[in-house]
Amino acid sequence: MRQGSGVPGASSGATIFALSSGQGRCGIAVIRTSGPASGHALRSLTAPRDLPPARSACLRLLSHPRSGEPLDRALVLWFPGPQSFTGEDCAEFHVHGGPAVVSGVLQALGSVPGLRPAEAGEFTRRAFAHGKLSLTEVEGLADLIHAETEAQRRQALRQLDGELGHLCHGWAKTLTKALAHVEAYIDFGEDDNLEEGVLERGGSLKGWGHLASQPLEVPSLHPLHLLASTANSEVRELELALGAHLRDARRGQRLRSGAHVVVAGPPNAGKSSLVNLLSRKPVSIVSPEPGTTRDVLETPVDLAGFPALLSDTAGLREGAGPVEQEGVRRARERLEQADLILAVLDASELASPSSCNFLDTVVAPTVAGSPSGDSQRLLLLLNKSDLLPPGGLDPSPNLPPHLLLSCLTGEGLDGLLEALRKELAEVCGDPSTGPPLLTRARHQHHLQGCLDALGHYAKTRDLALAAEALRLARGHLARITGGGGTEEILDVIFRDFCVGK
Repeated sequence: MRQGSGVPGASSGATIFALSSGQGRCGIAVIRTSGPASGHALRSLTAPRDLPPARSACLRLLSHPRSGEPLDRALVLWFPGPQSFTGEDCAEFHVHGGPAVVSGVLQALGSVPGLRPAEAGEFTRRAFAHGKLSLTEVEGLADLIHAETEAQRRQALRQLDGELGHLCHGWAKTLTKALAHVEAYIDFGEDDNLEEGVLERGGSLKGWGHLASQPLEVPSLHPLHLLASTANSEVRELELALGAHLRDARRGQRLRSGAHVVVAGPPNAGKSSLVNLLSRKPVSIVSPEPGTTRDVLETPVDLAGFPALLSDTAGLREGAGPVEQEGVRRARERLEQADLILAVLDASELASPSSCNFLDTVVAPTVAGSPSGDSQRLLLLLNKSDLLPPGGLDPSPNLPPHLLLSCLTGEGLDGLLEALRKELAEVCGDPSTGPPLLTRARHQHHLQGCLDALGHYAKTRDLALAAEALRLARGHLARITGGGGTEEILDVIFRDFCVGK
């Protein structure tokens, strides 16, 4: 079991209770308690009044402890601490899910001395305080509860399983080893006349690295030099790993909050029809009149298993009235912010001036990308394929790769969803493969702090400052998993939990 986090105020000694399943009528409702009076509460409400075997379900009659009035016949479970979710004594009542039954059992628990209703997230907060969950696992649990797509579920499960925490612990272990080597130089270097020689090697701890390539029989090669060389090499590898994760940080945040997918094109290309088709509901007004959409309409959707914020924008054209022109300005603004652009053209009107202008001003520059390689992603969709002649689309040497689609008949939708799955896997990251993703700005902040500290370590000429830089880097990693977290940070993390979790 993990060591306790020492979170102030995490457990006041009171026993808490709450409904842990959903509100409303249901077949079964789960009410649970956590704290030292859980056993007493279980005995007070059940007949017979002896505790059931640990972690075994037993059928018991529940009665009000004061009036003796029967409340329900329910399954009860007993989880003695520390082998429980919170690490404390816990009890669960699996009652029938009618509102009257649930209300009666909650009132009965409230009449037991030492019990009080739980606050939002208090069960999980106690689990964290008793070392049953790390902070990254707590965040994974919160993400799992709020997951709405398959990709979000997979990512949350990986974080709840501790993958990100294990990765950070491995990095921290590397820094601890390197710190021990640097402190060995500080403690023993003066006696062995080592520190002066170290500082003469380029005035930097990186100067130790070339010693690893020297033959072991070189008389001047001291064992501490070998240790420092190995540690220094591991720190450089850690810098590379941190840099790779930070470059990938936006993908994890998109996976958690949703990628920004913007539907754009000239008027009457079928943008609103596409938004309604992907949303599976009438989000946008569809009309043959050009310029129907004059503002940005946004809706959260599940696109091929990935979360997305889908934006319907005004048709891009010139010469319209002031209201529509404001919509066009906002559409161009959203295009600049998009993670993925769905560029829609009328397949039967590719030679029109509006289609050609859109291809030249939006599609071609986006497909070409920026010189830095940090370009947006774009899918070109040729809608209204049902209006094409029997021979299909005439080949055009200037047309980029595209997909044919009919929003009216649904033909081509499967191909579009598959293309969206591949594009969004690049934008959000694939939660099924690769290293765990950084899903929160907090993770990114501390990893950047760790990387900055390692930068100071690499440049310093002073061994004491080098050791301090390693301590600072290690402290940032500890804060990711929960060590040294402040009460304010914990309040932010736990405020999104529901009561009973």
